[in-house]
Amino acid sequence: MFGKPWQGIIHEYAPLLPVSIKTPIVTLYEGNTPLVLALRLQKELGIRARVYLKLEGLNPTGSFKDRGMTLAISKAVEEGVKAVICASTGNTAASAAAYAAKAGLECIVLIPDGKIAKGKLSQTMIHGAKVVQVKGNFDQALDLVREVCELKPIQLVNSVNPYRIEGQKTAAFEIVDALEKAPDYHFIPVGNAGNITAYWKGYKEYQFRKKNILPRMMGFQATGSAPIVRRRVVKNPDTIATAIRIGNPALWGEAEKARDNSDGEIDMVSDREILTAYRLLAQKEGIFCEPASAAAVAGLAKVAKRKRFTEDQIIVCTLTGHGLKDPDTAIGESCDDSITIKPEINELLKVITI
Repeated sequence: MFGKPWQGIIHEYAPLLPVSIKTPIVTLYEGNTPLVLALRLQKELGIRARVYLKLEGLNPTGSFKDRGMTLAISKAVEEGVKAVICASTGNTAASAAAYAAKAGLECIVLIPDGKIAKGKLSQTMIHGAKVVQVKGNFDQALDLVREVCELKPIQLVNSVNPYRIEGQKTAAFEIVDALEKAPDYHFIPVGNAGNITAYWKGYKEYQFRKKNILPRMMGFQATGSAPIVRRRVVKNPDTIATAIRIGNPALWGEAEKARDNSDGEIDMVSDREILTAYRLLAQKEGIFCEPASAAAVAGLAKVAKRKRFTEDQIIVCTLTGHGLKDPDTAIGESCDDSITIKPEINELLKVITI
């Protein structure tokens, strides 16, 4: 007997979302992403607690952004909006473009000039969005889209749109459903801070249904883009993890509340630590994520050096986007590993060591 087919997060969690029977649901069947037990990673890091990876890169456009976008676009259609706009380091742009295409809406995206991974740019363009490159950073692009929304009848679909947070909180619901309780720790990358805000909201709301003890929210920024950690705006953020290359998070205050109210932390990890975790995930767990996703595991590795986790504890790391979002980084990190030979068996045998 087959179970109920998955139809997306709005269908699954409608009673917990700001929708009604009048809301036209625009979905690509996002959500329901795997929660994978990472035993080899756990052993590699010397952690006794169980470590799970939430694979948000398996959403339709390859990132967690689809959870919020299905709701933001559905509500935009309900409100009669004809066009949507966002500023983006890549993943929001790709998601907005795809869901706008599904809904038949015009989509405009502003991206930092020359600072977006090719995988994300290609998605955005093929879905038919109008791509505008800004000679500046993400924060300047976000200022522009906020301003234009005051002048034109266009809906802003960045994470400052509350429907984005409402959709993204469903990932916490799924984790609790899978584990039958909340984890003890939740490690997550922090860029514009929408995701850590959404997870904390989701855990709090589900607490009353599942009678959970809430997790500690452990957020990690990149060293070159760590305004929350440094307690000041970073005017020229820089990191290989382009998805979190943000110097002035729109939900800065909300992220601090999630940290403080959960007795958690927001810290930073270097690009080298991120790339080490990036390779570790691929080579020990067979999971290919984008560099920003690996910040969560880099953070776990950093904390594990000073903190002893126990066998009865559960840790979840959110991997926010798929590795194919940024193929150039993967190739750059692996190019020295390739070998070229003549098409002869003796040549092949020379390089096989087993």
